[in-house]
Amino acid sequence: MFIINLNYVKPLEEVDKYLSEHLKYLEKQYSLGNFVASGKKIPRTGGVILSKMNFLTDLKKVLREDPFHKANLATYEITEFVPSMTSKEFEGLKELA
Repeated sequence: MFIINLNYVKPLEEVDKYLSEHLKYLEKQYSLGNFVASGKKIPRTGGVILSKMNFLTDLKKVLREDPFHKANLATYEITEFVPSMTSKEFEGLKELA
């Protein structure tokens, strides 16, 4: 699994111009089973995506499709982790390890 930490490098006015396209991109990734959760940071300096993809190289290819990436609006920090303990509601995440 991967945690993707997006940090905006452009003003929010520019980010907002691509928000609709970014949301369509996220919906596509959810439908393909690549993403588990996502959302904006508070304060709104970027966002976070939780991915259940298996390989870093594949994840990087998927992230290059993000309109935020294509427009150079954000940087992406990727952290790989193996969930070994979860609440009952998220036990399925351990199966991905």
